[in-house]
Amino acid sequence: MEMSPVLLKDALTRLKRAQGQLGAVIAMIENGEDCRRVLTQLSAVSSAVDRAGFKIIATGMRECQTARLRGEEPPMSEEELEKLFMSLS
Repeated sequence: MEMSPVLLKDALTRLKRAQGQLGAVIAMIENGEDCRRVLTQLSAVSSAVDRAGFKIIATGMRECQTARLRGEEPPMSEEELEKLFMSLS
């Protein structure tokens, strides 16, 4: 299923933020910063990536539901969406 950047604006924003946070985490490690601070920031990166993934799945689910309501074949089956969702956990 092709995903529209317009529909995934929130997910893209989260991923760009995570990209910046990850760069900061790398710099923190390279500078020998306290492990608690590093892990706190790494946890934030992980959460941002997870939330982006869930947002992408939710968008896909909406797109499939919209296709069904129009009487069209959805681009993905419920089983495929479920498998993708489970891959995030």
